[in-house]
Amino acid sequence: MTRPAPPAPQTPRRKPTRHDTLIGWSFILPSFVGFALFTLVPMLAAFALAFLKWDSYSTPEWTGLDNFQRLLRDQNFYVALRNTLYYAAGHIPLTLAAALGFAIALDRKLRGVHFFRTAAFFPYITSLVAVALVWNMLFNPTAGPINQALQALGVDDPPRWVASTDWAMPAVIVTSVWRDMGYYMVLFLAGLQTIPKEYYEAATMDGANSWQRFWSITLPSLRPTTFFVVVMLTIQSFKVLDLIVVMTDGGPGRSTLVLAQLVYREGIVEGRFGYSSAIALVLFLIVLTVTVVQFRLNERRSR
Repeated sequence: MTRPAPPAPQTPRRKPTRHDTLIGWSFILPSFVGFALFTLVPMLAAFALAFLKWDSYSTPEWTGLDNFQRLLRDQNFYVALRNTLYYAAGHIPLTLAAALGFAIALDRKLRGVHFFRTAAFFPYITSLVAVALVWNMLFNPTAGPINQALQALGVDDPPRWVASTDWAMPAVIVTSVWRDMGYYMVLFLAGLQTIPKEYYEAATMDGANSWQRFWSITLPSLRPTTFFVVVMLTIQSFKVLDLIVVMTDGGPGRSTLVLAQLVYREGIVEGRFGYSSAIALVLFLIVLTVTVVQFRLNERRSR
């Protein structure tokens, strides 16, 4: 009868020394210092400025809640808030649907699939100024190819797009969706490639069609990715600024004026940094509230 082999001696775990701790801090310290200097300190300063009156030249003057009372009477704030919600309501679902659709279409072995993936992602890394200028030319009311195509299809009075108060925001949303969908397509592609192929094979053997496989396998498996994409799209939509500034500069009139642009105008242009900080604080609270609600809903669905 053979004796069982003796257990291998366990190496005693070495306690971390001060040297190990310093090495660990040396890795995270540059990132922490950068976050503190360029994010945390400005955010705390903006919070404090919301209760002050300051134009960057004179001494800051404590005003309490005056900036927030003024905000409640400011029609520009309500217009910007409505336009921001309008933009978010169009940008989030359209970008989500386009990114998921392209990801599903390109998640297969096709000839030239890598080229099409690159082509779909390319707008995201293209200069935003170039994107805005090209789309402004496409949306030109008289010489733009979009209206020329609509007229060729029989539309006698096509929209004036960025020159119209009714169609300027849809034009911005279309441009934004075209630019952003490639980035979120890559995230969905990564999520699709983690779904075991056996799930689809078993469902096919059980007689499930393409729609049933998508609804019962793809969407539930992509829930973590979809949740992350929705949160990121929500934050991005509420703080949109650069594309609107280049395409319409908030016009025509106030039809595309958004909260982030109002913060810029009141602070940088008009020099009312206290009032600008109050608007920025309200915008932060709105985004925080929406994000927390999304996390709560996701936790409830995951149970």
